[in-house]
Amino acid sequence: MAWRQLLFHTRTILTPHSTTGLARFSTKSTPYLEKVGIPEFLKGIGNGVEAHVAKIESEIGDFQKLLVTRTLRLKKLGIPVKQRKLILKYTHKYRLGLWRPLAQPMKS
Repeated sequence: MAWRQLLFHTRTILTPHSTTGLARFSTKSTPYLEKVGIPEFLKGIGNGVEAHVAKIESEIGDFQKLLVTRTLRLKKLGIPVKQRKLILKYTHKYRLGLWRPLAQPMKS
């Protein structure tokens, strides 16, 4: 135990402190360069969730409202359990800044 503490303590002393290492553990999300809407978000999740784009856009309307929507509201919209869980899981990850939908390449 003492050796372990000594090893980790000396590593922190020997390694220079960088701001990139600290940013890695931040819970604040960085601003996303591309605008993310409900259709892009649901297409990024996949697994058939994108079939509910029309329902969610008409009832919830705004992407920011989708990020704080609870499961009961999604249930009232008629979204199946598996897809509700996926939506809620990825909205939580998005709020923490751990996941972003992939940006689609522009067709030329």
